[in-house]
Amino acid sequence: MNWDIFIAPYTQVVDELKVKLKGMRQQFEYEREQSPIEFVTGRVKPKTSIIEKTRRRGINPEDMEEELQDIAGVRVVCQFVDDIYSVVHMLTNRKDFDIVEEKDYISEKKDSGYRSYHVIIKYPVETIHGEKKVLAEIQIRTLAMNFWATNEHSLNYKYAGKIPSDIKARLKRAAEAAFLLDEEMSKIKHEIQEAQKIFNRKEEQKRQTKKS
Repeated sequence: MNWDIFIAPYTQVVDELKVKLKGMRQQFEYEREQSPIEFVTGRVKPKTSIIEKTRRRGINPEDMEEELQDIAGVRVVCQFVDDIYSVVHMLTNRKDFDIVEEKDYISEKKDSGYRSYHVIIKYPVETIHGEKKVLAEIQIRTLAMNFWATNEHSLNYKYAGKIPSDIKARLKRAAEAAFLLDEEMSKIKHEIQEAQKIFNRKEEQKRQTKKS
C-alpha cells in the first residue's frame, strides 16, 4: 500500500473542515454574535496508529476505509455544554457532507468518565480520479472536557491502555469535577457572555482610537 496516496484524501478532509468550521466562528464575530465555537483543531491519525488499531480490532487492510471512522479527526471546543448542541444542530443542517452516525457521550458518558459529542460524517473529496467520499469524525466538547480528555489520552499512551486502578479512580473523580464546573458555568453563562462583549467592545474602541 502506498501510504501517501491513502492518507492524502484524509488530510484534505481535515484541512477543508477546519477552514469551514473556523469560517462559521468568524461569521458569528462579523455579526457581533457570541460564537458557540471557541477553537478548532484537526489531525490525521498517524500510520502507526492506524496499523495498530486495525490489528487490535481484527480489521482487514482492504476494509480500513469503511471500518475506521477516525482516521480524519476534527475537534471543536466550546465554552458551554449547550454550545455543543448548537454546533451539532449547525452540522446537521449543512449540505456539504452526510452525517453517518452521532454518539452522545455527554448524556451517556463512558465508564472512564469521558464526555464528548461525536459526529461521524462522509465528506466528498475531489481527487484527480474523481469524487471520493471519506469518513471523518468531528468531536465537539467543552474546554473542561477537552482538558480532561487530553490528560486521559496521555495516561493511556503512557500505560499502553492499562491505566492503574488508583489513577483510573482519580480520573473518574476529575471527570465529575470537570462536568460540575461545566454545569456551574452554564448557570452564569449570560453574565459571562455579557462581560466578554463589554471587554471586546472596549478592545475594539482601543484599536479604533489607535488607528485615528
